[in-house]
Amino acid sequence: MVDPARSAQMALIKARNTKPELRVRKALHATGLRYRLHVSTLPGKPDLVFPSRRAVVFVHGCFWHRHPGCANARLPKSRQHFWLPKLEANVRRDRKQRRQLTRDGWKVFVFWECQTRSRAELARLASKVRAWRAENGKHQTL
Repeated sequence: MVDPARSAQMALIKARNTKPELRVRKALHATGLRYRLHVSTLPGKPDLVFPSRRAVVFVHGCFWHRHPGCANARLPKSRQHFWLPKLEANVRRDRKQRRQLTRDGWKVFVFWECQTRSRAELARLASKVRAWRAENGKHQTL
C-alpha cells in the first residue's frame, strides 16, 4: 500500500512549467529565440521545440533524470529497491527518445536543473543554442 500523504506529495511534482524550465524559456526568449512548448507528436514531448530549425530542448531535473556527477542526482537511502529501477528506466527512456529524435533529423539540447540556477550558466546555455542557430542560417528563426 502507498501512504496517502506520500502519494499527495508526489502528485505535486510537475512535468511542465517547472522553475528550471521557466528560467530556460525566459533566457532563450530574451535572446530573441521563439519556440513551441511540449509538442506531443515528438518523442519525449520536448520542453521547447524550434520546428523550423528542427531543434528541441529538454530541461531535465537532476534527480529524476540522473544527471551524471551532480550532487542532486543522489540515490535516496530508503527504498532503493524501488528508486533505482525507476530512475534507471527514466535514463533509458531519455536515451531512446534522444536517439529517435536524432535519427529523425532533430538537434537535441539537454539542459539540467542545476545549470539553470545561475544567470551566468543560463547565458552560456543560451549562447550555445544561438551559436548553433548562427551555424545553420542567421536569417531564419530557430
